[in-house]
Amino acid sequence: MPEYKNPLFPETMHSLKEKLSGPKPGLIAQLGMTPNPRPGHQVYYEVEDTSLKAGVLVLLYPREGKLHLVFTRRTDNVDFHKGQISFPGGRQETGEGLEQTALREAQEELEIDPDSVRILGMLTPLYIPPSNYCIYPVMGLAESRPDFLPAQLEVAEVLEIPLAHLLNPQNIRREMWNIGGADVEVPFYAFGEHKIWGATAMVLAELLEMIKGLSSS
Repeated sequence: MPEYKNPLFPETMHSLKEKLSGPKPGLIAQLGMTPNPRPGHQVYYEVEDTSLKAGVLVLLYPREGKLHLVFTRRTDNVDFHKGQISFPGGRQETGEGLEQTALREAQEELEIDPDSVRILGMLTPLYIPPSNYCIYPVMGLAESRPDFLPAQLEVAEVLEIPLAHLLNPQNIRREMWNIGGADVEVPFYAFGEHKIWGATAMVLAELLEMIKGLSSS
């Protein structure tokens, strides 16, 4: 387990760890960024025995004196959510814990060294009806910016977004999209030309709700 000396980390680490070990905003926060109409109404504990399980790594790290989160834009070679922006992660393998899954997938997709990540806990799982996946977000911290090396078959682009940008409500937008032949109102986090929406935005909404007010943001 790494020992962190970066001055950004002590308060962030302890505050987040405490919040993650207690009651979380959960579905209430997630629903703030869900498309309308929502694609299904089941929640994770209703489908744990029948859904596929995936672990994703929600990684905070410093860059140029500010905390950032890393995302990937998926290629068209992946099975689900082609071209969308997501946290690094993937399907749980047999005999593997979900923290192990998140770290393994982050290493495979971005060459993030698992030994450089301090795990703080888990955010609330989220069920994705269209793919029948239940994703388990694992919250991690790295003391320094990882040297990201994207896997070309899975990752089209690496996005490093300042936490402060995501906390700014002016960067939350809503648009009407046509999805599967239906008109859907889609909320998203805007970052340049990119739009973070769907399950990733819902996970992110819970994290941002929990992290508001931390002085290191």
